[in-house]
Amino acid sequence: MKPFNKFKKSDAAMIGQKMLNKVPQIVVYFWIIKVLCTTVGETFADFINETLGFGLTNTTIVTGVILAIALFFQFRSKKYVAAIYWFTIVTISVFGTLVTDNLSDGLGIPLIYSTIAFSVLLALTFIVWYAKEKTLSIHSIVTKRREVFYWLAILFTFALGTAVGDLIAETFNLGYLLTLGIFIAVTVVVAIGYFRYKWNPVLSFWIAYILTRPLGASIGDYLSQARTDGGIGLGTTGTSIIFLTAILGTVTYLSMTKKDAMIQEEVV
Repeated sequence: MKPFNKFKKSDAAMIGQKMLNKVPQIVVYFWIIKVLCTTVGETFADFINETLGFGLTNTTIVTGVILAIALFFQFRSKKYVAAIYWFTIVTISVFGTLVTDNLSDGLGIPLIYSTIAFSVLLALTFIVWYAKEKTLSIHSIVTKRREVFYWLAILFTFALGTAVGDLIAETFNLGYLLTLGIFIAVTVVVAIGYFRYKWNPVLSFWIAYILTRPLGASIGDYLSQARTDGGIGLGTTGTSIIFLTAILGTVTYLSMTKKDAMIQEEVV
């Protein structure tokens, strides 16, 4: 499987010793774990909040602390470490879900407003990022400032994806299965555009990254919600266990094989 985006050795040489190389290669493994993480983000937040009875506020505080710890180790790491990187993604996925849930369930803000707000915040992040760095490529994360922009964008994509998924499935009343089908179809269109029609790789990556958030959330909702609510009734506990086990297995495999580790000279 070829990388989702590819860069030249000559470009990497221009960067020199600034290289951080702390993100994975964008191959099929990346998208598999990304969808698994987004599904867990939806179900595990509900599991802690509702099943364990932590409540929305306490769950958000606990998850926020864990996310801060995960980011601390991610920023301190000198290279890409699969376990650290993907633990951070799982945690930020859960936290992003909780941010949206706090706005909609805790403060009563309609999902349409949350969707607009997170769309604007994500757009502003990209605008400032590009204005400062002249690139939005995730393989150009060669300074701490770019790393901050990167994780800020990731957070807003997860919060936005949760809002969009819930908006379509619940507010627009299309149901979880139809919502899932819509996001699968749109994601396939982006993939075809990139592989067949050579769409811009950076733009294609970020569109796909945004889309796979509500896609994964829809999978989580469809599997975990009761049949009376349009799901198949696995519950948040069962769904979370299944997907966390799949993430653990995949990350362990990648840690051992290094199949998603980038070659230093290919980073830009």
